[in-house]
Amino acid sequence: MTAVADSDAWPAPAKLNLFLHVTGRRPDGYHELQTVFQFLDVGDRLWFDTTPPSGIELHAGLPDIPAGENLVERAARRLRDYTGCQRGVRIRLHKRLPTGGGLGGGSSDAATTLVALNALWDLALSLDQLADLALGLGADVPVFVRGAAAWAEGVGEKLTPLPQLDEPWYLVVDPQVSVSTTEIFSDPALTRNGPSLKIADLLPGAGLNHLEPVVVRRYPEVGKALDWLSKHQPARMTGSGACVFARCSDRDHAEALLRQLPAPWKGFVARGCNRSPLQEKLAALRSE
Repeated sequence: MTAVADSDAWPAPAKLNLFLHVTGRRPDGYHELQTVFQFLDVGDRLWFDTTPPSGIELHAGLPDIPAGENLVERAARRLRDYTGCQRGVRIRLHKRLPTGGGLGGGSSDAATTLVALNALWDLALSLDQLADLALGLGADVPVFVRGAAAWAEGVGEKLTPLPQLDEPWYLVVDPQVSVSTTEIFSDPALTRNGPSLKIADLLPGAGLNHLEPVVVRRYPEVGKALDWLSKHQPARMTGSGACVFARCSDRDHAEALLRQLPAPWKGFVARGCNRSPLQEKLAALRSE
């Protein structure tokens, strides 16, 4: 792929689920959820070279995913098929977010691909059109497309923006295991009739993650990470795991905890964002 500058990179930010309730199960087998999504200023990065006349190529170094099945490639094909666009693209993906970590890495990569190529291919689809396309790629892809911290219901696609959320510093701990979302949601022990909350009930630390007990039983290392982090700050798992996080008083506090992190776990410090870095990138491109 042609060399490109870091300034040309498009961000694919991580997300946290500040809580996650499973409130029911639908006849089609999907689960009704309530959650709050907030973005982080840390994530993957993608570069798009739209000079080729046709074809979609991905350079990602992800040997566990068959060619053509990565969400990035699927997103590019979906956009092209929907619009009838005949242009091509070479995509380079730099992964930072762990697979099976509950940070939304694959969904965020797909959303960034839709948003970036809509701009670079001059397709002029609306945000609503892009979000509709995104839902066919995964339930949490639309929130990344829309790029606003949000209260989510349904399967995670019914979004109410929450611009008033605090934007604290977080320590995120990766216990170095990959959790299968399908496995967790199919577990017979999963709570499927949890209590519903209202936006008015939303306070820092409100709610639970109903997936935590199932994940901890199946993946004991996640439980160990939760126990360690909870000794320092109230801790919670994000999404279906495996990553856990804690809200910290400031950046120095988060970095001090990171320095104490036991091996072989990994972690990072990040700031919560109510406006996605992807939307910041898009706004900067439009202003040029």
